[in-house]
Amino acid sequence: MTRSDLVALLAERFGQLTHRDAEFAVKTMLDAMSDALSRGHRIEIRGFGSFSINRRPPRMGRNPRSGEQVLIPEKLVPHFKPGKALREAVDARAEAQAAAAAQQAAAESAQPAAPIPVAADEGR
Repeated sequence: MTRSDLVALLAERFGQLTHRDAEFAVKTMLDAMSDALSRGHRIEIRGFGSFSINRRPPRMGRNPRSGEQVLIPEKLVPHFKPGKALREAVDARAEAQAAAAAQQAAAESAQPAAPIPVAADEGR
């Protein structure tokens, strides 16, 4: 799902919102989340998950072309940890899809195979 998909879904689900209002709401929410993370705060949305900042310490790397060692500086990167409800919902959907695929495969294998036509002059 992209940002524009989310805007379209919000505008469709809430008829009182225009497309422009839905776009403004999504932009405001994402800007607030980006601002909070850039200030080092943690964001927790119950049932969905939490966003936090992880520190990647400095380390020595290698330039693949020349082979020389290069110092890679410390980085702060955003990290998302899904909540229990989201994990369970994704897992339940994956299990349902796997069960449906298994049922379809079983149904296809249970049907007798059609005989293969043989040309009259074959085998001579």
